[in-house]
Amino acid sequence: MRTLVRISMDTGAGNTAIKNGTLEKLIASTMQELKPEAAYFFADGGKRTASFIFDLKSSSDIPSIAEPWFMGVNASIEFIPVMNADDVKAGLEKAARKM
Repeated sequence: MRTLVRISMDTGAGNTAIKNGTLEKLIASTMQELKPEAAYFFADGGKRTASFIFDLKSSSDIPSIAEPWFMGVNASIEFIPVMNADDVKAGLEKAARKM
């Protein structure tokens, strides 16, 4: 399922992770594991934030994705199912058939 994971990092833990090089490694390992179709990095609510859009194959993959961020930068994490334009079109067509 196409999923957006939104990761907001604790500022202090993020500062430490930048200084010791672990943030760069954490981003690289996440990119390698998820192979996202898109990745964005920005400030949100005054916190470093990353968003990755990727194919979540199983809900059992959530801990292996989230735990390194929880432990590495004391992150807050959300997993959100998302659709692209083709998905919305197909979903609306399916919904229209039910009405």
